[in-house]
Amino acid sequence: MIYENTLTDGLKHAFSVLFQQTISSTEITWQPTRKEFAGTHTFVLFPWAKSVKKNPTELGNLLGEYLQNNNYIIKYNVINGFLNVDIDQNIWLDTLFLFFKKNMHTFFLKKNKTMVIEFSSPNTNKPLHLGHLRNNFLGDSLSRILAHFGYTVHKVCIVNDRGVHICKSILAYTKFGNKETPESENIKGDHLVGKYYVRFDQEYKKEVEYLKKQGIDPETAEKESPLMKEIHEILLQWEQGNPQIREVWKTMNNWVYAGFDETYQKIGITFDTIYYESTTYLLGKDIVEEGLKKNIFYTKADKSIWVNLESDKLDEKLLIRADGTSVYITQDLGTCDMRYKDFPFDTSVYVVGNEQDHHFQVLFAIIKKLQKPYSEKLYHMSYGMVDLPSGKMKSREGTVVDADELIDEMILTAEKHTKELGKVEGISEEEGKKLYKTLGIGALKFFLLKVDPKKRMLFNPQESVEFHGNTAPFIQYTYARISSILRKAKELNMDYTTFKKDQVPSIEPQELTLIKIITLYEENVTQAANDYNPSLITQYVFDIAKEYNKFYAEYSIFHNEKKNVILFRIILSATVGKIMKHLMGLLGIDVPEKM
Repeated sequence: MIYENTLTDGLKHAFSVLFQQTISSTEITWQPTRKEFAGTHTFVLFPWAKSVKKNPTELGNLLGEYLQNNNYIIKYNVINGFLNVDIDQNIWLDTLFLFFKKNMHTFFLKKNKTMVIEFSSPNTNKPLHLGHLRNNFLGDSLSRILAHFGYTVHKVCIVNDRGVHICKSILAYTKFGNKETPESENIKGDHLVGKYYVRFDQEYKKEVEYLKKQGIDPETAEKESPLMKEIHEILLQWEQGNPQIREVWKTMNNWVYAGFDETYQKIGITFDTIYYESTTYLLGKDIVEEGLKKNIFYTKADKSIWVNLESDKLDEKLLIRADGTSVYITQDLGTCDMRYKDFPFDTSVYVVGNEQDHHFQVLFAIIKKLQKPYSEKLYHMSYGMVDLPSGKMKSREGTVVDADELIDEMILTAEKHTKELGKVEGISEEEGKKLYKTLGIGALKFFLLKVDPKKRMLFNPQESVEFHGNTAPFIQYTYARISSILRKAKELNMDYTTFKKDQVPSIEPQELTLIKIITLYEENVTQAANDYNPSLITQYVFDIAKEYNKFYAEYSIFHNEKKNVILFRIILSATVGKIMKHLMGLLGIDVPEKM
């Protein structure tokens, strides 16, 4: 940061002048001063005291006096081997004006590294639900943060469009569907297919209960259910290319894709490349054959193919069933290989819930055994599930929170809440619809992103749309307030864009607090990128909004006798608004100009 660079230059000069000692910038580290001490930045003296033959207190006073006399700082104190300093107002102003003029999209230098982010990864047997929303928002925000941080980012999605779970929907539809279509039922295609996934589970449970009443033990009953036997036959027929099965599969998948596209459009999610399991599983089978030839995998007596991962403290893993059909991990092997050929990545990040932790341990272990060139470049961004007040969601039982219904409910709730608070004065009906969508979807995204990804979370729709506290509407309203200030400045012909640093009067305490929090921008974005953690951005932008509202409550923007004070506060407001809009953009959240 600009102020730390200035302080570092000052220390380098001090050591050169006072002790004839040359030190590099990389050897100097500044820390934020602890809250119980006066100052803004702290330099640890102990490592340097011996080399200059001074005790820490004496060294601290010599350095502090030099920095103060040469206008690097305004005051200092030395406590217990630490030099605490307050930097000069001009340095804070340099930082403010840097951000005021800076193009935020070019803040970080381009890195010569490619990252692939996989997220969403839906199954074509059901619509998207609340859990998918957290996944999509995490993946999208992470992609935005890493791209801004300088990486070349490719957003990809693997659609799980084949397998046992898909066959369940196909079987239930062919048995009970009566040739229904999304058009005939006036329903989204993904919802129609999801209905039959639930129907299969209902009919399957009836069969299992019947068999159990005949004296068959539960485990055998589940395997011997006629419906389950039919499922395995359909899967086998699908892999063998049965035209009738393939035609139903294709029709139902197309219904689902149309439904997915509609949902993705609502929430602003896009992908650079979409992969399909129905294609990549074949590549996975080729990789399994490769592993067999190298004696990495082995065939059992029933002709099923396995890998032994006991050396990795994992169990044996099935790769190909005895009937020749593939399992889920087979397509993952193929997808990873195809992806590396498409985008020779430095890192491939899988945004997948922590219920799949074991799956990825197994996948990565297999890829290492195969000695693939990307074996050390894979990362599972494991995140916690989303719970409801009523408990865990289960798709096959139809107890999920549907994404489309939730989105519509959030928009309606935002409309009701906004009208109740009287924040729609002077807004047309068309502007209102756009505003409620911005608030509703923004509230949903922010709430699902503000919890550390590693943590399980409880979703509370009502809390998420509040206009106070750590919510998107609070931040969005703060931004709209700043936009109103800038419109008023324009109406009053106040050209703040040409205002210069040397025209700034003395900085008030809350103004300084705002500038200080702005200077933490690089630190927060860097940490969010390095930790793969968008929640750090949510907390940072909330802190900025909170401090701005304190400033707004304490100081008048336009009612001041000194024009320079007014112009400075407009610049401060404009800079805060610019950074807030940018940070919300990294979360995939829009901010309204009016509320």
